[in-house]
Amino acid sequence: MKKLRSGVCLTLVMGAWLLGLSSGVEAAESIRVLLAAEVLRLDIRSDGPLWATDVNGRGQTLRASVQVLAADKGFFVNSVRMQTDQLTIHGGEQGLTVTFPRPSRKPNGAAVSSGDSGTEFSVSGLIHLVRRGKGILVINRVDVEEYVKGVVPAEVSSTWHPEMLKAQAVAARTYVLYQQMLSATRDYDVASTVQDQVYRGKQGIDAGILRAVEDTRGLVVTYDGAPIYAAFSSTAAGLTEDAMNVWSKDYPYLKGVECPFDLMSPFYQWKSSFTVDTLEQNLRQQGFSVGTIATMTPLSFSRGGRIAKLRVLHSGGELVLRGEELRKAVG
Repeated sequence: MKKLRSGVCLTLVMGAWLLGLSSGVEAAESIRVLLAAEVLRLDIRSDGPLWATDVNGRGQTLRASVQVLAADKGFFVNSVRMQTDQLTIHGGEQGLTVTFPRPSRKPNGAAVSSGDSGTEFSVSGLIHLVRRGKGILVINRVDVEEYVKGVVPAEVSSTWHPEMLKAQAVAARTYVLYQQMLSATRDYDVASTVQDQVYRGKQGIDAGILRAVEDTRGLVVTYDGAPIYAAFSSTAAGLTEDAMNVWSKDYPYLKGVECPFDLMSPFYQWKSSFTVDTLEQNLRQQGFSVGTIATMTPLSFSRGGRIAKLRVLHSGGELVLRGEELRKAVG
């Protein structure tokens, strides 16, 4: 039940309690989507003039194309220093196109920006830049419905059944509004990757996607009056898992159910190899005190047949891990 892959099995148990569809986006005028972090340089362009506003509301008009570099305590915008830790780039109704140079590597493995064209996002809304550490957080502030349009074709094929596209739109909208409730202390609500749900701006939007989003406009799945944690996955391999087994959270609407629709998925069966040294190192990075590993033994299994807990015997003693913790440790 890993979050947000291509949406074959929506892991929502429609029980008899208070779970249902509601019109729930009135309070969410826009969504903050993290496009990239630790960026040293980016290019932003529009069909018309751009303008920049700093954290104090001071603005200036720019050309239709700008280059932004991370600077000490601020930014260089077209080679002009701006002493602010936050900067918002505005464009016209056609939106903005953001390009991140393809990273290259120094001999020591450190990432540096190359001069080559790299990842490109064409987006609606605004681009908000936040100086963090040595780089920049690049955040797209976009209307919630425009955001959903950018998620659906990135998570499923637009050629799938129209009702499936509608279900995906409702799940994507519900998920982001749930995350928005938890993000008040963060610079963004969701990331644009599988960390949350994949968002590619305007890429892949066609008539079928537009119709699915418009036909479900404002609809979310709620429990006790609030958006649910609308996790979904492409492949459940027969059974979904209880949320307790994955996130240690007892959501009454996320209980394991049969999912017999994914037998042909390439992810129905898979394997991964890793070295013991890598596992030891990754466990330590995640805060586990572990010595040299001697053995690993399953202790219990979930109803779906997956390892729920396992015992790791190592030179410093014994460590009991949840299956999800082992999965994170091996990447």
